[in-house]
Amino acid sequence: MVQILNSSLAGGVSGNVVALAKSDPLLARVRQEAEELIRREPELAGFIFASVLNHDTLESIVVHRLAARLAHADVSAELIRQVYAELIARDLSVGEAFRADLIAVVDRDPACTRLIEPILYFKGFHSLQAHRLAHSLWNAGRKDFALYLQSRSSEVFQVDINPAARVGKGVFFDHATGIVVGQTCVIEDDVSILQGVTLGGTGKEDGDRHPKIRRGVLIGSGAKVLGNIEVGRCARVASGSVVLQAVPPNTTVAGVPAKVVGTAGCAEPARSMDQLLADKLEL
Repeated sequence: MVQILNSSLAGGVSGNVVALAKSDPLLARVRQEAEELIRREPELAGFIFASVLNHDTLESIVVHRLAARLAHADVSAELIRQVYAELIARDLSVGEAFRADLIAVVDRDPACTRLIEPILYFKGFHSLQAHRLAHSLWNAGRKDFALYLQSRSSEVFQVDINPAARVGKGVFFDHATGIVVGQTCVIEDDVSILQGVTLGGTGKEDGDRHPKIRRGVLIGSGAKVLGNIEVGRCARVASGSVVLQAVPPNTTVAGVPAKVVGTAGCAEPARSMDQLLADKLEL
């Protein structure tokens, strides 16, 4: 990520991009990438101007793209943009979350080489930002609008996050298809979750019934974490595991049902994205 932001912003790009570099380097980089994209793919110029170059903040770029993807005959893109713009105006932390999530994608996904890619294409990034709006509406008592956005996001992105669930910043959904997050779930900052993960309950119990995923956790593809249990800070859950008991911090769990098989293997599993177990097992 640092390498991307420190690369030259001058050669062959507009003066507007160079001027932005000091005030908002992320926005400057996204606009530079947009200009480069148009030079390579002139057929996409209309899409890129509408999605990126016609906007003067990173927040408005993200909101425009998200609204375009969620738009439907029932609720227009313009209405979604308006509601999201009102949220950002009164809550600066939403824009901070955009940026933290964006950096997380580029930092952790080896397939992502440009900031513009998550903004334009990645449904994991988009589903998280859709949830941030739905969660704000839920907390404001606008539950039906929140549930509509949950339903629409699930249809478009194949990611189903209950609008009451609490999600931190710097979260990365890799591939994202099939992720399900229950109503009383908590996902703290700097967590990475792969496709097909369920953070769910164990039945029809009421109250606080979903997992609490602490900071820095990595959850592998297809894992199921069920019940009001804690996955401790910087733990790893192996792909395909079924977790029914609390996971201690800085450990790796695997299996059905999941058991501790060793340490987490590194200080920050969510950033390393290392899912191999062979060198981590304590035999």
